[in-house]
Amino acid sequence: MTLNLPRLIAYGLPAISLAALTLPLYVVVPTFYAESLKLPVEAIGLTLLFVRLFDAVNDPLIGWLSDRWRPAWGRRKVWFTAFVPIALLGAWNLFWPPADAGLWHLGVWSLVLSLGYTGAILPYTAWGAELDTSYEGRSRVAAVREGLILVGTLVAIAVPFTLGWSDPAAFHGLALLAVGIALTLPVFVTITLFFVPEPRERSRTRVNLSDGLGHMIRNAPFVRLVSAFLLNGLGNAIAATLFLLYVSERLGLGDQRGAFLFVYFLAGVIGVPFWNWLAKRTSKHRAWCIAMIFAIVVFSPAPFLPEGSIYGFGAICVLSGLALGADLTLPPAIQADVIDVDTARSGEQRSGTYFAAWSLTTKLALALAVGIAFPVLGVFGFDPAQDAQSTAIGITLLGFFYGWGPIALKIPAVAMMWNFPLTREDVDRLSDEIDAAQRAV
Repeated sequence: MTLNLPRLIAYGLPAISLAALTLPLYVVVPTFYAESLKLPVEAIGLTLLFVRLFDAVNDPLIGWLSDRWRPAWGRRKVWFTAFVPIALLGAWNLFWPPADAGLWHLGVWSLVLSLGYTGAILPYTAWGAELDTSYEGRSRVAAVREGLILVGTLVAIAVPFTLGWSDPAAFHGLALLAVGIALTLPVFVTITLFFVPEPRERSRTRVNLSDGLGHMIRNAPFVRLVSAFLLNGLGNAIAATLFLLYVSERLGLGDQRGAFLFVYFLAGVIGVPFWNWLAKRTSKHRAWCIAMIFAIVVFSPAPFLPEGSIYGFGAICVLSGLALGADLTLPPAIQADVIDVDTARSGEQRSGTYFAAWSLTTKLALALAVGIAFPVLGVFGFDPAQDAQSTAIGITLLGFFYGWGPIALKIPAVAMMWNFPLTREDVDRLSDEIDAAQRAV
């Protein structure tokens, strides 16, 4: 199935609001709860790490169920619709907490948001992976969805900083974001449900849970891809988690944090068409590797920028933002390809299960970033929640964590992906095999 542009946009619309659900949780919420609610950074990091451990059970279960349950309305549409209200409830309470909210509030509503978001995003991304079965068509679907995610990310950045959050008892920027999500997400979801068809299922049989896990472990392209994605994702997550603190505490440019973030993600939007074009000219995996190498070069001077370096860091934001467009669009398109390896061998199209593993990897990277960076920085005397200034070594370490952490992790990711063993021709061959086997049943 090949979608025209209006239907592609209809499919991608919910991504705008879904992006506004997730970026604040990992970038803005930790800083908000540390600076405004005065919670200790070590405790915030450990609380959010616990939430991600919850996802270790939550993600695979939802992915497996979304593959197995086949109601008449569509196995992707039903799960997507059912979990959106749960995500909205979690976001409303997490982004608009009472002024005396503590770690229990942060933990409970982070769990609710995580459950709702997982239940919505897994069938949504699996739906997109199944809408087009061609090598380049999958890049097109992923580019539209991830491009609109970047648009939602820009909104999620701009809105909280319009009002700020210095007074948690007032109607602050995160509360405004919660209201905006509550108004837009139901509308976008309705448009998608009515205008985007349920994809044709390509399964010819069913496999039990243990056999399915065995097929996944033996899927060498998937294991290689998800390993590289974890390394690169952890590098990006370290930079994302420390972004606001690096700008305010290391560079002394706290008033410019919103502007830097906006420029970064705007550059990501601009970069999406280029990386999609480069993937057509070369391959998805080579284009992604080139983007990671580019990001390595860009991040290298970050620990050495002098305080107040607004133009130097602005350049890093623009250039690393361009690379972000590749990180968001190309790996999910490759992921759709590696699912075909499993479908051809096992006989069951298990996109939900595979994207559950993908989602779990993403969340693990984000959790490790918070769970490692915050406690280590706290040990060395960095704590923005205290009235006393952070130690010099803590601030210096913050700079190196932010700048060189991503570099150390992207280098092995490039090595894994440069000669990735799944080409355009392989994907076309696998698709023909799957269709022929299904017709023979």
